[in-house]
Amino acid sequence: MQKLVFFVGVAGTGKTTVARSIAKQRPCVCLDKDTVGGRFVEKVLEDNNLDKNDRDSDFYRTELRDLEYETTTDLCIENLSVGQDVFMISPFTSELKNKLWIEQVIEASGKTKQDVDVKVVVVTLEDIDKQKQRIVDRGTVRDSWKLENWNSYESRVNFVPEINWDIPESNILVFDNSGELTEEKVNKVTQFINN
Repeated sequence: MQKLVFFVGVAGTGKTTVARSIAKQRPCVCLDKDTVGGRFVEKVLEDNNLDKNDRDSDFYRTELRDLEYETTTDLCIENLSVGQDVFMISPFTSELKNKLWIEQVIEASGKTKQDVDVKVVVVTLEDIDKQKQRIVDRGTVRDSWKLENWNSYESRVNFVPEINWDIPESNILVFDNSGELTEEKVNKVTQFINN
C-alpha cells in the first residue's frame, strides 16, 4: 500500500524536522505547506500592504489560508496518482475535523482506501513552555504575532487536534518531540509508518 502520512501539530513542535528525518530513511514526496505556498503568500500580503510574515490576521485566514492548503493538497493528489508515498507537513486543523476531506483526497487521486494507508503523526511537546522557547529559538519573523500575543494564542490553540477521519485509532500516533530527536525516536515513528 502507498503511504500518505500527515505530520501535524502547532508551531514549534518540530513537525518538519521529524518528517525530514524519517524521509531520509524512507523515499517519499515531502510537502510542507509553508514551502509550497510561502512565496506567493508573501507576495500577496506585500501587494496588499501587509506584513509578508503574517499568518494570523483575518486577511490571511480568509484570503490565503485555504489557497495554501489546497495547492499543497493538489500536489499530494498528483503524487498519489502516480504511485508515490507522500508526507504532508502542516497543522491541517480544519482538514482533520472534516470527515469527508481525506476521502475526497484519495478519490481525487484515482485511488481507494485499500490502496492508500493514511497515518497521522501528531507532533507535540510535553509542555507549553518548551514550545514557546522553541519558537523563540528558531527566530522566525513569521512567529512574531504568536509571541507578542502568547496568551491569546495559547488559549485558542488545540495542541492535540481533533481528528474526525475514518481511519483506525492505531493509525494515529501522538509523538512527544521534547528533547533531542534521537535515532531511537526516529525509528519509533518510522516503524509506526511502515506497519
